[in-house]
Amino acid sequence: MAPTGTTPEDILPEALLERIRARAAGYDRDNAFFTEDLRELADAGYLKIFVPASQGGLGLGLAGAAQLQRRLATAAPATALAINMHLVWTGVAHVLAARGDSSLDFVLKEAAEGEIFAFGNSEAGNDSVLFDSRTEATPLPDGSYGFTGRKIFTSLSPAWTRLGIFGKDAAGRDGEGELVHGFIDRETPGYQILSDWDTLGMRASQSNTTVLEGAVVPPERIFRKLPVGPNADPLIFAIFACFETLLAAVYTGIGERALQLGVEAVKRRTSFKNGGRSYAQDPDIRWKVAEAAMAMDALYPQLATGAADVDALTDHGGQWFPKLVGVKVRATETARTVVDLAIRVSGGSSYFRGSELERLYRDVLAGMFHPSDDESAHNTVANAWLGPLEG
Repeated sequence: MAPTGTTPEDILPEALLERIRARAAGYDRDNAFFTEDLRELADAGYLKIFVPASQGGLGLGLAGAAQLQRRLATAAPATALAINMHLVWTGVAHVLAARGDSSLDFVLKEAAEGEIFAFGNSEAGNDSVLFDSRTEATPLPDGSYGFTGRKIFTSLSPAWTRLGIFGKDAAGRDGEGELVHGFIDRETPGYQILSDWDTLGMRASQSNTTVLEGAVVPPERIFRKLPVGPNADPLIFAIFACFETLLAAVYTGIGERALQLGVEAVKRRTSFKNGGRSYAQDPDIRWKVAEAAMAMDALYPQLATGAADVDALTDHGGQWFPKLVGVKVRATETARTVVDLAIRVSGGSSYFRGSELERLYRDVLAGMFHPSDDESAHNTVANAWLGPLEG
């Protein structure tokens, strides 16, 4: 729960939201990082959403964070998406701590001190996601590990001070392989950030490729060693819970904003053949707006309930992962449908560069690339209900 008297509007006031919205088109046009947004959000304490109030943070849970990220995404989806990566790690630390696991308490402490965390786990061609890695984790005599590999979609590349990474020690666990998780600092030698983020949408996130070239993580920054393959370690649940829920929140915000823009356009546009009457009086247009509104109405409670269940330590057993991947897929696909409907009712002006809907149309497409993708999510849900495939 939020501190007494604190609402999303208090934490992310309309004036700040409008300044962020006003900058979004420029960042997108210039393929530039959201430097000003990040500074203002940090000054407002936004990066300390999950940090306990006793450490100077907002002391919120996942439900509060999702509500705020949905609000931020209505102004600047790329800013919200990149901030997500910091919130994933701080959220994971919060979720683990709530379940009696203190292994990432240092993340909350350092976030309270102003450090910025980024997520460096994704790898091209690794459809095992967290259950295997193409990055080599080489054990060193002092207990540290050297990491060599290529991480993609590293949002916050220009600004992170802590990067969470993982790789595989192929000889670990008696040759069965072991997945090693740790953090490097900005000052750690042995990595480079490529300037390769020139994309269709979500341009301000600057999610550049990170090349690890033997970057060493000292023993005290190695926080997990897990077997290769699916496992029930609380870290896996915490990452999925925070990553999928906060992604869903961002795309819900995109859909929410698209619906608002569509309604405004319909009320503003007039029909020449119908004597100058507003398109709000056109039955076909009204049907499309209603279709978008009903789609969004189904999404809000799913997002809110799932996040609240994580906070409440609800035990969904084997249905937890289907619920998490389900809300992510529903949010990204619903948002894409709603943006499309908003463009259809808004007319040709939305097709021009500089239109907010044009930007949302490009931004929303990124949803299909985030894990869990459509195929993986359906496999997860099918396995939960039908059991695994035979043979």
